[in-house]
Amino acid sequence: MLTTHVKDRAEAQTEEMSEKQRLAIKRLANDLHRLNTSMIEAVNAGISVELQRGARHHAEGGFWGDLMIPVVMRKG
Repeated sequence: MLTTHVKDRAEAQTEEMSEKQRLAIKRLANDLHRLNTSMIEAVNAGISVELQRGARHHAEGGFWGDLMIPVVMRKG
């Protein structure tokens, strides 16, 4: 199941992180689960959705993250 895979992968990647980092990854994994559920609902409602990087957020220390925007297409 997709949800389990995302959760397991997130947990495996946090083994050597600080508590603050682990909490951020857990929140991100939970948000991605909700996003994936919403994506499935949109597709089942007849909408095609592609996520594209709209921007990249940078922080001190060279860390970065992609900020996503949806590209939505509907038939008819």
